[in-house]
This record gives sequence, structure tokens and C-alpha cells, in this order.
Amino acid sequence: MSLHAIALVVNGERQDTAVPARRLLADFLRDDLHLTGTKRGCETGVCGACSVLVDGEVVKSCLSLAVHADGCAITTVEGLAQGEQLHPVQDAFMRCGGLQCGYCTPGFLMASCALLAKNPAPTEHEVRQGLNGNLCRCTGYSQIVESVLDAAEKMHGN
Repeated sequence: MSLHAIALVVNGERQDTAVPARRLLADFLRDDLHLTGTKRGCETGVCGACSVLVDGEVVKSCLSLAVHADGCAITTVEGLAQGEQLHPVQDAFMRCGGLQCGYCTPGFLMASCALLAKNPAPTEHEVRQGLNGNLCRCTGYSQIVESVLDAAEKMHGN
């Protein structure tokens, strides 16, 4: 099996490694780097549990190859908090009940962070649109939307 050298930054840490051409980004993150917050859900890109940020954009890591991330900066859910200080979106999800079983939560957190980076003061409708690539079977979405709106207010004082 042929390996391809890649260099990327994951959660602020440079990674120089070699991967097979068909290694999925989700598998690289989970199995090679042991960043298990990125979840394997549907394996078809529908559920969003595997969402990570690649150069600030939401990417379904179950549909992306690790070799395509060469030269990129990747943020996973493990990279959101600063030490013991939760990211405002993580804090809002906890306070507002935006998580239940937690399986889909990492993907929602990543999509929410990307949304708020582009639109610091979204409306409820814009939050719902921004998160439409993620599925949750537990919360009914109301608490997730409330969490994102709360985080926006805390982050940007809207």
C-alpha cells in the first residue's frame, strides 16, 4: 500500500505523517491521532456527527480524504476549549440543554462555531439553516437552536 506524506495543523499542533491515499479524514483523526470526539455516524455525510473545521469551513470528515487536508488547519471538538475554559458554544450547549446523549454534539458544536464565525448575530431561522447538515435524534432541535443563540449573545453581546 502506497503512503502519501501530509503536513497539517490539527487543533494548533503540527502533524507530519504519511497516510494511504484512501484514508478517510474521520479515520485519520480518530484512529491515528486518537481524537475520538469526531464521531462516525452514518458514514454517508448525512448526519454531520463527523463534522470538523478545515480552514474554518465545516467538512464532513467521513466523506473527506486525509490527503486532501494536506496543508490545512483542522479543528476538532477537542480543539475548542482553552484548557479548562470551555468555548462559549460548548458552555451554551451545557447550560441550555443542547445535548442529550451527546453523540451528535461534536458535529453540532463544530457547525455552530463555523456559523457564528460567519454570522455573529444569527436569527433563529439562520441558525436552523446553518445547522441543517446535522441530525439529532434526542433533543428536538429547540435546545440546540437556543444554545447557539445564547452563545452568539455571550460571544458578541448581541
